[in-house]
Amino acid sequence: MIEAAMIWNEPNNKSHWDIGQDPDWSLFSHMVRLAGQAIRDANPAIPRVLGGMSPIDPVWIRRLEEHGALDHVDVVAVHGFPLDWNLWPIHAWPDKIAEIEAVTRLPIWVTEVGVGSFGAEEVQVFGLKRTAELLLRRVPRVFWYSLFDLPMAWGAETRHREAEGSSYYRHFYMGLIREDGTPKPALDDYAKIAGEMGLMQWFHFQDPRLDDAVGWMKRLGTRRLRTGLSWADSFRPGAVEWFDRMMDALAPFDTTVTFCFTPAHMGVEPHHTSPAREPERFADFCAWAIDRYAPAVPVRAVAAPVTARALA
Repeated sequence: MIEAAMIWNEPNNKSHWDIGQDPDWSLFSHMVRLAGQAIRDANPAIPRVLGGMSPIDPVWIRRLEEHGALDHVDVVAVHGFPLDWNLWPIHAWPDKIAEIEAVTRLPIWVTEVGVGSFGAEEVQVFGLKRTAELLLRRVPRVFWYSLFDLPMAWGAETRHREAEGSSYYRHFYMGLIREDGTPKPALDDYAKIAGEMGLMQWFHFQDPRLDDAVGWMKRLGTRRLRTGLSWADSFRPGAVEWFDRMMDALAPFDTTVTFCFTPAHMGVEPHHTSPAREPERFADFCAWAIDRYAPAVPVRAVAAPVTARALA
């Protein structure tokens, strides 16, 4: 089932939102307000999560608050990869959470955290154990990124790709299971905490790994999952059929579903990171997805008690 709806993914990361087109964050904030209201109208019981920030930036949160965006979300999410990309040590996690708690009263979720095996698989084992120690008792939700390695042939969503050096290639080693389907050593350690720590796994359009992922998560005892429904993918032929299949397969898990990625023909620029020319259309997509996969349960009318006077 859908446990929560996330509005965008890492918007303050240049690979996921074109900051040059939105330097004061007014366009993004407007989109959040519209999407948050649309989700609330579709199902008031679904928590709305502000797309996980990366880097963790309290100044950015204050800017969104100034634009009224935080009035339309229920949770603020953060992402962190201190052993791969961030310029702070893994032991600083409690301090990074505290930085955001200092500027908002909203709950903080860690919706992406991971340690890759690019340098050595032993590093990932250490990183998973230490992350669990630092975060599982600190915040209500933690999602490990990810279950599967990204296949090398698929490419990673970054701006400069191979020119980024090892920073780019680390994207392909974040999973607990290798591209060939064999488990890494850290998988055994994740299994011990699978009931407490969720998984974050993107599924590409018509992803052939979907059924294997479901099988692995059931065997591991994973309860919570975060994934995405791409607004851009919704314009592909067969999109609804794929979304239906994916959401049906993921029904056994408490799923945080992320809505993001601008269709090229609807952006200010023809790119998935571009602000939309009509953000109302993004809000419509969010409302459609909630109506289809997490519809509000109608309140049943309660009959008045039968009394002697009524029977008279």
